[in-house]
Amino acid sequence: MPTFKYHAKSSTGNVVSGTLRAADRTEVIGRLREKDLVVLEVKKKSGDMLAGLKAATLIGGRSRRVARKDLVLMVRQLSTMISAGIPLLESLEVLQEQAEIPGLRNVLMDVSNAIRSGQDLSHALEQHPKVFSNIFVSLVRAGEASGQLDEILVRLAEYLEAAEKLKRDVRAAMTYPVVSLVLILTIASFLLIGIVPKFRSIFASLDIELPAITSFVLNTGEGLKAHWVVALGSLLALVGGLFLFRKTKTGAGAQDWVILHAPVFGGLFRKVALSRFARTFATLIRSGVPILEALEIVSATVGNRVISRVVDTAREHVRQGESLCEPLAKSKVFPPMVTKMVGIGEKSGALELLLEKIAEFYDDQVNAEVKSLTSLIEPLMIGFIGILVAGIVLAVFLPIFKLQEGLMGR
Repeated sequence: MPTFKYHAKSSTGNVVSGTLRAADRTEVIGRLREKDLVVLEVKKKSGDMLAGLKAATLIGGRSRRVARKDLVLMVRQLSTMISAGIPLLESLEVLQEQAEIPGLRNVLMDVSNAIRSGQDLSHALEQHPKVFSNIFVSLVRAGEASGQLDEILVRLAEYLEAAEKLKRDVRAAMTYPVVSLVLILTIASFLLIGIVPKFRSIFASLDIELPAITSFVLNTGEGLKAHWVVALGSLLALVGGLFLFRKTKTGAGAQDWVILHAPVFGGLFRKVALSRFARTFATLIRSGVPILEALEIVSATVGNRVISRVVDTAREHVRQGESLCEPLAKSKVFPPMVTKMVGIGEKSGALELLLEKIAEFYDDQVNAEVKSLTSLIEPLMIGFIGILVAGIVLAVFLPIFKLQEGLMGR
């Protein structure tokens, strides 16, 4: 029988910790609640976790990637069958038979076999971490503990759909400027390397002093044409260096800081991160996940290391029995509106409700900003292309105009 570590809060507000031997986490939570303790966190001891990891490696060897839309559909169908009174194992077998995606079929087969051998659904899902995230497993575990698995699965499907919609909105906002920038650089490179250098001999035969812009464009084009290997190698080295740097802890943190403070897009990414924080936290709390475990999952899934560090700090304050809103407010990362609403939610006992309001607010903000950025970026990109092409054309024609003026002066 495995051993679990727990942290809980007594009726006097004191944080108590200890260990219990039990069949699963559900039993531990139930025994702690019988003692009138508010469960903050329950975890297996490291030796038990290692054994579980080895078992997961053996059982989950046939796992495949499963698309988010297929996962959402599977969750909704499972919720419908369970609420209709169909046993869990039979529901999973039905889903396995009708699954058209081989990866999903193999995963459901492994999950069905694990349940048939006596495991809980959450433990069976935990053996496929590439398919079922921490929040997925934690919500299912909470549904098993509360006896409301069908309702929790509906909530989980709604969460996955909202997260996917948010991702689509951000991708839509970023696609146009990235594609436009690539086209601009391609056009400029073609003009500078393929067209502009051919005018050098023509201008030399005119025997006139070239304008500064013409000399600059000609020298740039000829330099790129003569040393394109060096230029391309330097660009690839720069991109590769940045890629390797962002793989380090310092680089990843610096990248996330820049993302939050970048002009134009920084505000959008900050709102996306705050929406993800609030929605994930609200879903976990509403589903009965202990608050310390919920904060740990939020930290891992928020998608920005700057905010993740703030959440980790807040988690340590909560572990010591302190307020959640204070460390969030001191960080200056979370807006005052968010920290005030979190504080009110803690005092009123409606934290999950206010977190959902925050998520809805920032979802609306993201949608509005995506539309605003799309309408703003298009004319900016067109203007940039116009200025770039006009500059190159002007550099080519200015010597001709200058020659014409000289001939007319004679």
